[in-house]
Amino acid sequence: MSVVGSRPGHGGGESVGELVTQASQQLSELVRTEMQLARVEMTQKGKRYGVGGGLFGGAGLIGVLAAQALVAAAIAALSLVLPVWAAALISTVVLAGVAAVLAVAGKKQVARAGSPTPEKTIDNVKADVAEIKEKAHR
Repeated sequence: MSVVGSRPGHGGGESVGELVTQASQQLSELVRTEMQLARVEMTQKGKRYGVGGGLFGGAGLIGVLAAQALVAAAIAALSLVLPVWAAALISTVVLAGVAAVLAVAGKKQVARAGSPTPEKTIDNVKADVAEIKEKAHR
């Protein structure tokens, strides 16, 4: 006769096999429950990250529009002392110069980064595999 919920040493009649089976089932249920909890938590966090990413995207778009308005204001200010075409041309040359400097700096950073493959990690994994093979042959 098995008493559900009884503890060993307290008069329960379970055998060791039954206790191991029961512990295994409880462990499986615990793992399933924890996985469900993790899934729910990750879903909530994913939604928050999605909303946050959307808000950052909106902020970026508004920032670009603000930069365009600033350029238009600079052209308008220069057009008070120069013809409009000259003010627009000067603004374009300045912006192109800034873009070129940023592009060169970005290219240097990418070149300095090297190959996109995680070479150190690959070397470590190869070393681990070699060590496991060596120990397996002993």
